[in-house]
Amino acid sequence: MNDSNKHEHAVVPEASAGRRFDQVAAKLFPDYSRERLKQWIKEGVLTIDGHQLRPRDAVTAGAILQLDVEHAEASLPNTTISPEDLPIDVVFADASLLVINKPVGLVVHPGAGQHAGTLQNALLFHYPMLEKIPRAGIVHRLDKDTSGLMVV
Repeated sequence: MNDSNKHEHAVVPEASAGRRFDQVAAKLFPDYSRERLKQWIKEGVLTIDGHQLRPRDAVTAGAILQLDVEHAEASLPNTTISPEDLPIDVVFADASLLVINKPVGLVVHPGAGQHAGTLQNALLFHYPMLEKIPRAGIVHRLDKDTSGLMVV
């Protein structure tokens, strides 16, 4: 849920009661990495019921997580992921999803020390419309040294 003051809100579901704040936040705000959310928790940009807690603190059902989007966006690095013409093995594709066979050696998304040559770079080249979707639709990853099917 959003409000006019540029905040995103999410309510802790009953099933998440007692879990770590950062784990629940990652589930409720899937567009952001868990590390980024932990940073925002520590900075007070992401709060529970208006209070700053630690990432490891347990949450209660019904508590409201509030993300100050304006401050969160200001702290995001200006990173543009460039499309690259890299081969990808598409096993299945329709209007809603792609199934990619990721080979060993291919990094899924850019990160420290790996800014190009990733599956995300390839997806943005072959499917430019994915640029409008956070992380180009990648919702899980496989390690560089792991092969397997990925749903995008």
